[in-house]
Amino acid sequence: MDRVPLVDYLVLGDEPHLVAQECTTCGARYFDRRSACASCGLQEFHAVDIPTTGTLRSFTIVHSAAAGVQVPFVAGIVDCDGTSVKGNVVNTPPDPEHVNLGMPVRLTTMSIGVDAAGVEAVGYGFEPAN
Repeated sequence: MDRVPLVDYLVLGDEPHLVAQECTTCGARYFDRRSACASCGLQEFHAVDIPTTGTLRSFTIVHSAAAGVQVPFVAGIVDCDGTSVKGNVVNTPPDPEHVNLGMPVRLTTMSIGVDAAGVEAVGYGFEPAN
């Protein structure tokens, strides 16, 4: 089965990971395409691999979402060795007993769906590392 990442900055394979674009002048990192750095305004970037482990720095438990989206779920911000990454916290119950600030997490991938041609879309999230 063919697999495609849901976002351009997710690299699949034996060791899935995220790749950011880093400004060569000031070191600011971005996951989306940039014409210029929002921090310093210059226009040169290079790709950097983001660590697959991190610390949950902020989160919210979402109880209301668009039709078809299963709730509750945990939306979080993870510090991956200095790079902030937005992602859902998965593979744990979505409640404060199981999700807390400072908890160690690791990148994981999951199937988002398969189209009529049999191509699987793959997304990412973070799961507890303990």
